Amino acid sequence: MIHSSRPITPALVADHYDDLDRVYREVWGEHVHHGLWRTGTETPAEAVERLVELVAAEAGVRSGCEAVDIGCGYGATARYLAAKFGARVTGLTITPAQYRYATAATPGGDPRYLLRDWLDNGLPDAAFDAAYAIESTEHMADKARAFAEAFRVLRPGGRLVVCAWTAADPAKAWERRHLLEPICREGRLPGMGTEADHRALLGAAGFAVEAATDVSRQVRATWGICLRRTVAKLFTERESRAYLFSAASRNRDFLLSLGRIWLAYRTGSMRYLVWRARKPGGVCRSPSVGER
Repeated sequence: MIHSSRPITPALVADHYDDLDRVYREVWGEHVHHGLWRTGTETPAEAVERLVELVAAEAGVRSGCEAVDIGCGYGATARYLAAKFGARVTGLTITPAQYRYATAATPGGDPRYLLRDWLDNGLPDAAFDAAYAIESTEHMADKARAFAEAFRVLRPGGRLVVCAWTAADPAKAWERRHLLEPICREGRLPGMGTEADHRALLGAAGFAVEAATDVSRQVRATWGICLRRTVAKLFTERESRAYLFSAASRNRDFLLSLGRIWLAYRTGSMRYLVWRARKPGGVCRSPSVGER
């Protein structure tokens, strides 16, 4: 496990996304996660939806499915699954700006959004058919508890899908010092696990790990696009330049970390894995070949 040299609390994570709210939406959009390029010809908007569709297939999301979105961001993934698959989704975020955006986008209350910490979620036992966490468990210091909570709220046979930034194993000293630890600190990640860490944590929570799919090459274009768009904003927008160069900007270090993330993918220092794990018992529909 790669740990941030600075203690990262939920309050710091929430502040990160509140402070960078405009930047995230203007640079990348309402999906706060990587895109997935299957053919390489997808637009960024299409690529983020391809990742959502992969998550849906891995989780077995279907009409009437009760799903929980662990770290739902602006709620775009939850809305997509509700609209395209007819799922009933409950999304949780700790970020007020994201919660306000998500609830405003779904005034009818479907999907349902909660401004709540996943580690203290208050959801009932065995209430969901599927759970998914797209790049959110990295922000949680107690990953064992995060997976244990997913196990608790899933029905027997239910699936958990986790899309996770994953550290190389073993990581070289220079990768730890110049890429992985700074990415954790600047991105407000308490820790970034290796593949072995995730297998151990999921197993300890009671899950049967069914698959770990490495899609690093298919998602890494995300960061080249983000870098180009961010640089363009700095050249053309006075407000963006003022934020970057102001000592009062609490999260400007993340903008400087964009290059580290791009390089970490290019060198293999960081990987992107999609995990599919199942809670034993019950009957869970397996995704067909056409859905995968």
